[in-house]
Amino acid sequence: MHKEVIFTDEAPKAIGTYSQAVRAGDTVYLSGQIPLDPATMELAGADIETQIRQVFANLAAVARAAGGSLADVVKLNIYLTDLAHFPIVNQLMAEYFSEPYPARAAVGVAALPRDVGVEMEAVMVLG
Repeated sequence: MHKEVIFTDEAPKAIGTYSQAVRAGDTVYLSGQIPLDPATMELAGADIETQIRQVFANLAAVARAAGGSLADVVKLNIYLTDLAHFPIVNQLMAEYFSEPYPARAAVGVAALPRDVGVEMEAVMVLG
């Protein structure tokens, strides 16, 4: 099976041994995005709403680089260091996605890279 690596300067560069996304056939696997500003590679904001918005912007940039958009996302995994922020995720998701919404999981975790409050990964289907 042919795998195509997806990269864009409009999302943070990988901070480890992974690709921003990998396309296999019509399926694109978007790596976890944290709320880093791609221009500075610094945390986009201290408050969780700003962090969540930056994560969605980063995912959208990678989706565009792969030839799609957030509308093509079929599965979204959300990792939060504080599940009390889950209602904010729901509120903001409604701004970035429309029905039919992607399948989703939200998981509380003890910590995330660079001590951020949120990370999200996605699966997108094109075609």
